[in-house]
Amino acid sequence: ISDQTMPGLTGDALASELMKLNPEIPVILCTGYSQMIDQRRVKEKGIRALVMKPILIGELAGAIRAVLEKQ
Repeated sequence: ISDQTMPGLTGDALASELMKLNPEIPVILCTGYSQMIDQRRVKEKGIRALVMKPILIGELAGAIRAVLEKQ
């Protein structure tokens, strides 16, 4: 689970680097800026889920559950 906006590296760039090491690693990306990344781009990059901020615990739990069930 990563934030999109971080100093030095975006969350989608981190996901790309992680997936180079292990293509099966499930990544969930969190962001408050829908103009920076959207569902289409998330799918293109192989990120398993996108959670918008402010994060509701039920929404995050649902995303985690959905990603793990697909494994």
